[in-house]
Amino acid sequence: MKTTQVAKKEDITREWFLVDVDNKVLGRVATEIANVLRGKKKPIYTPSVDTGDFVVVVNAAKIALTGNKLADKAYHHHTGFPGGLKTITAGKLLEKKPEDVIKKAVKGMLPKNKLARHMLSKLKIYAGPEHPHKAQQPKVLDI
Repeated sequence: MKTTQVAKKEDITREWFLVDVDNKVLGRVATEIANVLRGKKKPIYTPSVDTGDFVVVVNAAKIALTGNKLADKAYHHHTGFPGGLKTITAGKLLEKKPEDVIKKAVKGMLPKNKLARHMLSKLKIYAGPEHPHKAQQPKVLDI
């Protein structure tokens, strides 16, 4: 009888992937990015170990949202002070900080634990087509 293999830090090899999100739907892109960050497509995948790869996202300002989400979808956060609930629509957040729209979508698809914060640190998002990670030679991930 074979035993289940558990991934160790020494066994993990990390790759870099480049994702161009120009005119791609936010939710569909976010699911694929979350799967790569978790390492779900690798045969060595272990839920309790971060086996994922690095992901570089470019053209975040050109992401597409379906339906009327630009006006209706709202993001909330609280300042910590009484009456400090702040709300911003997806359209305004896309104009102000387009990287945050993708980051929030991917963060919601990762597990809610310390491991997810480590996975999210491997996500690099840029509003335009340029990125400073050319030295890592990222492979193009077609979504």
